[in-house]
Amino acid sequence: MRFHYQSHYHQPLKGEAIAGLFLLLFPVLLPCLFTPFTYASPSTFSEWNVIKPRHLSLLRSALEGKSSNGEQSDLWTPLADQGWRPCLESVNTPSLPQNSEGYLQVFLDGGLNQQRMGICDAVAVAKILNATLVIPYLEVNPVWQDSSSFMDIYDVDRLINVLKDDVSIVKELPDEFSWSTREYYATAIRATRIKRAPVHASANWYLENVLPVLQSYGIAAISPFSHRLSFDNLPSEIQQLRCKVNFKALVFVPHIRALGDAIVHRLRYPPGETEALSSDYLRVTTDQNDKQRPQKFVVLHLRFDKDMAAHSACDFGGGKAEKLALAKYRQTIWGGRVLNSQFTDEELRSQGRCPLTPEEIGLLLAALGFDNSTRLYLASHKVYGGEARISTLRELFPLMENKKSLASSEERARIKGKASLLAAVDYYVGMHSDIFVSASPGNMHNALVGHRTFENMKTIRPNMALLGQLFLNKNITWLEFRQAVAEGHQNRQGQLKLRKPKQSIYTYPAPDCMCRA
Repeated sequence: MRFHYQSHYHQPLKGEAIAGLFLLLFPVLLPCLFTPFTYASPSTFSEWNVIKPRHLSLLRSALEGKSSNGEQSDLWTPLADQGWRPCLESVNTPSLPQNSEGYLQVFLDGGLNQQRMGICDAVAVAKILNATLVIPYLEVNPVWQDSSSFMDIYDVDRLINVLKDDVSIVKELPDEFSWSTREYYATAIRATRIKRAPVHASANWYLENVLPVLQSYGIAAISPFSHRLSFDNLPSEIQQLRCKVNFKALVFVPHIRALGDAIVHRLRYPPGETEALSSDYLRVTTDQNDKQRPQKFVVLHLRFDKDMAAHSACDFGGGKAEKLALAKYRQTIWGGRVLNSQFTDEELRSQGRCPLTPEEIGLLLAALGFDNSTRLYLASHKVYGGEARISTLRELFPLMENKKSLASSEERARIKGKASLLAAVDYYVGMHSDIFVSASPGNMHNALVGHRTFENMKTIRPNMALLGQLFLNKNITWLEFRQAVAEGHQNRQGQLKLRKPKQSIYTYPAPDCMCRA
């Protein structure tokens, strides 16, 4: 009887123990079931952990503070006329020769904006060589894994038409050169491929090394091509042609522009409370909002993906698990060879070499005077650490939106899972915002800074070195932080800066592509 009692008593305990163990292991075995339902998807279980604010004292003060109407009005004031105008048509460029030297192919790697700069350079090189440019081939980026072609992203017919008097451009090679493909060049050394073009090569280099290939074979293929044309010592008509491509000829395909316009409209004319409860509010037509006063909004490019975080070699407060995850990623992608790895986190931050976290960019915006009434559009692909990482930013700016919150799944169907198309929509919205700010330097930052400079639009460029030092000071008060931020960003809100030697013409279009009024 006693034995029977013990057996009867312990059996349920054993079952409960197994069940409990299963519940503990269930999230590890099937993490996808526990992923936060947001646009910001973490990559491993350890990265879901709630990340404590690193600047709690500043955060509390920011959440308690209120911006005055004076601050808000100053923030949203458009840039004054700075006395510069775009001048792309002022110089009489040489007429297009009747006979081309041959066909020029280029193969572009990188993301959307690196490829965009490569496209502009390709047109310029074609002009230098008097070659017929074949619409560039976009390589699949190993990080973003997007196979979108040039024609999936840009309006090819517009490009050809706008540049018809400058460069001959064709969509594809004629049949006699159909053998010249990426696969052809990947299998063996080919006489028509130029694969050793130096970074920032001069015009003379192309005339001496590529022109003879064109003249001998009727075709030349340059791969790799990114960053392969100098920014200095080029004729003014070549510099202006690069800007003409970037700022005038390159336009996204209609469906990207349409989605971008819809998102901008919904930011300008947000639905009322009753509309927001309806599943149909996303399809409200523009004429229904004509009587509303358009609202202003900020586009924040928050590049805080795993690639950026790992490459920076900085500590982002995620603990040992995060450090191990980033170290493993560095080893996988770059063999562990990252330049910043030789410095301490404090050294990197004091030099401004760490990307701002969502918490830190939120504190910067709050210190500048933006508050919880600010409409913020978050332009980003994936945020490393997921919703846990951006929760502080959302707390500071509850009116924060993104593509998913402003467009239905049906509207986003054609861009879903395509990093280049997603970035194109963000670029388009960024060019239609009242203010643009980027959390860290990079190709998107550089491209939009240049484009908005060309159009004289307000753009906030974070003072990374200053902010790094301020965030290292754990005893700084909110008042001191605000004063330092305000002083350090007085001349970083869109004021035109002239390009210096070796700087990109796409980031600093003056004076090459802009003239004094």
